Amino acid sequence: MTAAQAPAVGADSEERGTSRRAWTVTALLVVFMMVNFADKSVLGLAADEIRADLGLSATQFGLANSAFFLLFSVAGIAVGLAADRVSPKVLILVMALMWSVAQVPAAIGGGLAVLVASRVLLGAAEGPAFPVAQAATLSWFPDHRRNLPGALVTVGITLGVIVSAPTLTWVIQEHGWRTALWVLVVVGVVWAAAWAVLGADSPRSVAARAGGEAASDVPYRRIFASRTWIGTTLAYFTSYWTVALMLVWLPSYLRNALDYPAHTAGVLLVLPWAVGAVVLFGQAWLTGRLLRRGKGGRIARGRVGAGMLAIGALCLLLTPLVDARGPHTALIALGFGFGGAYATVAATTVNELAPPGRSGGALGLMNALVTVAGLLAPAIVGAMVDAQGDGGYRTAVVLSGVLIAVGAVIAYTMIDPERDRLRLAG
Repeated sequence: MTAAQAPAVGADSEERGTSRRAWTVTALLVVFMMVNFADKSVLGLAADEIRADLGLSATQFGLANSAFFLLFSVAGIAVGLAADRVSPKVLILVMALMWSVAQVPAAIGGGLAVLVASRVLLGAAEGPAFPVAQAATLSWFPDHRRNLPGALVTVGITLGVIVSAPTLTWVIQEHGWRTALWVLVVVGVVWAAAWAVLGADSPRSVAARAGGEAASDVPYRRIFASRTWIGTTLAYFTSYWTVALMLVWLPSYLRNALDYPAHTAGVLLVLPWAVGAVVLFGQAWLTGRLLRRGKGGRIARGRVGAGMLAIGALCLLLTPLVDARGPHTALIALGFGFGGAYATVAATTVNELAPPGRSGGALGLMNALVTVAGLLAPAIVGAMVDAQGDGGYRTAVVLSGVLIAVGAVIAYTMIDPERDRLRLAG
């Protein structure tokens, strides 16, 4: 081996080591999002049991779930901005520990007030999770390789529900809903310990914080005023509405409006999330293929995302025309699966748009505004159920279809990250 060859071999070895670490971090953050969404979904899975135990109306239960999002958006903004300056590893570790602490009061006992306070604290801790996890993951990869890791982190949401829905449903039925909270406390602490040992910040994010990578002088307000950021945020808002509906009210919809037994409903709840997982990987493959063929973000992300939302909207809007339980359930699964799978498109689009040193804040504010849908949807749907009975569930499904149809139009007409990135640089 010559002297000239040695550095190349060393560089290659270092690149392989970095690649292994990148995928280790990605895998941990997939599990991070699994725990995150198990925490979110547990009240929906125990909706009937909690309402019976605490004597709550549908509106009160909806408000208790909306409380989760009371500080969710504020925390998302604050921590999203901090993620451009503070170690993502530290932020993520603190969040994971806070999740576990937040659920202890409701797990111990108490009534509605304790449940609401616990959910408010949990929401504040979980609000920044998705944007920080996406920013931490994507910073390990160049733009043309970000679709798969971004999709994997997002599919952690789906896996969280797929694993937790039948598991927590069994725990709730056999041991009570408070025991299910204790299970989530333990899982959160175990994950935090693993992250403390194996988690890491990417060289790119370390260099940016240390000044090794020039921070952008583009003010956040110019990013937030771009058509792409606005269009992505609005489209994602409509998608997140369906996610909130799935988390809080879909279990009750399956049990009460469609008359499935509790165990069967817990299994069927997995269907829209499983569809969403397939859609996510299909989107990642298609977007990556289009980018490699030279198509810009307007086509690869704007139009692909719009198509996903349009398919979801069509399926949900067809549900009033189908009375048979099986086909109706299939339309629900397809509609929510396609309509709720927009998160990766949103994250990678904003990450493509935002200059270095601005992605955390851009993703954080987007996520904060989007998750206002989580504050509104549970309470509004709860009021619909109290007013219309089981018909309120069906009205909520149609409303979701209308919203994501609007999101599809917005995504199709407004998103063009290359165009707006050039305007920001000008």
